[in-house]
Amino acid sequence: MNNLLGKIKEAAAYIESKLQSKPQLGMILGSGLGVMADEVENAIVIPYGEIPHFPVSTVEGHSGELVIGELEGKTVLVMKGRFHYYEGYSMKEVVFPVYVMKQLGIGTLLVTNAAGGMNRAFAAGDLMLITDHINNTGDNPLIGANIPELGPRFPDMSSAYNKELRAIVAEQAQSLDIKLQQGVYVSITGPTYCTPAELTMMARWGADAVGMSTAPEVIAANYCGIRVVGITCITDMAIGEELEPLSHEQVVKVANETRPRFISLVKASVRAFQI
Repeated sequence: MNNLLGKIKEAAAYIESKLQSKPQLGMILGSGLGVMADEVENAIVIPYGEIPHFPVSTVEGHSGELVIGELEGKTVLVMKGRFHYYEGYSMKEVVFPVYVMKQLGIGTLLVTNAAGGMNRAFAAGDLMLITDHINNTGDNPLIGANIPELGPRFPDMSSAYNKELRAIVAEQAQSLDIKLQQGVYVSITGPTYCTPAELTMMARWGADAVGMSTAPEVIAANYCGIRVVGITCITDMAIGEELEPLSHEQVVKVANETRPRFISLVKASVRAFQI
């Protein structure tokens, strides 16, 4: 497992060699939400394929590059596209960039995703502040020998999504007059969308939105001491009894349509974060 630590350090050293200042805030952008990276000023762009040991995005809507620069007075490192378990990567590969962020000195992470809405009070196009998650992938990125340099053997997850950061995002949404839902995100492996019975089951668990990412990265971030806040774009309604056929193209289309509100909320929140 020391080999993993070595790979993390090599990847971080390569990224650091391209930078003039250290990033303060990490951002992971989900399907159709990569446009946020275009807001970064004085940007340095590093394709994932150039970074030692980094996986490469294979999914439409995930460009596959790091964008590092200035956003609302903060130095940010933006992942324009993430990695998914369903692409064939191991959980440790999926969360590898989170460990690299920690190695670079990043202490705060904003995660975003596109997801199906399971709460009947939601509608396609809504933004949801993630209050908690259910890891329904059947796997965990921390399984295996522990690396004490990264984090403890049994990390606490009682406040996986930082309460202070959540309060800031909610306050900014209110000031911008942006409707912001709040709820629990359930993470599945994919790549299939859920059956009606699966959706009904997860709704009964207390889940408000369902998607194929996020929980692994959030587990890894909490493990290594990074504060997390998460925003979901509800791209479709995933009500078991009323399920309609769905395609990835539809998901990206609705995510794109939320662009103005999403960008406004993220920029205002980044400006307000105390880092």
